[in-house]
Amino acid sequence: MDAEGGMVINTQQRDGATIVSPVGDIDLGRSPALRRELQSVQDSRPSRVVVDLGQVSYMDSSGVATLVEALQVARRSSTSLVVCSLNDRVRSIFEIARLDSVFTIAADVESALIA
Repeated sequence: MDAEGGMVINTQQRDGATIVSPVGDIDLGRSPALRRELQSVQDSRPSRVVVDLGQVSYMDSSGVATLVEALQVARRSSTSLVVCSLNDRVRSIFEIARLDSVFTIAADVESALIA
C-alpha cells in the first residue's frame, strides 16, 4: 500500500496471521499511515498480528506510540501482537523506553508466527 509521506506498507496473510511490513523510516509524518493500516488490520479481528520492522531503519516516538496503541487494541480484543526483525537502532529505542519487556519481540517473521 502506498501511503502519504512516501511510506509503503505491505500487508499479507500467512499461517493464520496478518503480517504488516512498513518500509522506510517511521516518523511523525509517516506514523499516521501505519496507525491507519494497523487499525484496518485489527478491525478484521485476526488472531495474530505480526509487525515486521525488518525494513525500518529509524523510528521516532510517534512510531513507538503507534505500536503501543496497536498493542493496547490487541490486548482488548484478545489478539496476539508480535514485533519482529528489529535492527539494532530500532531495538535500542524499545530498550531505552523499556518496551522490550512489554512487547513480544521475535527475531524474524517465522519466529513471530509461533511466538
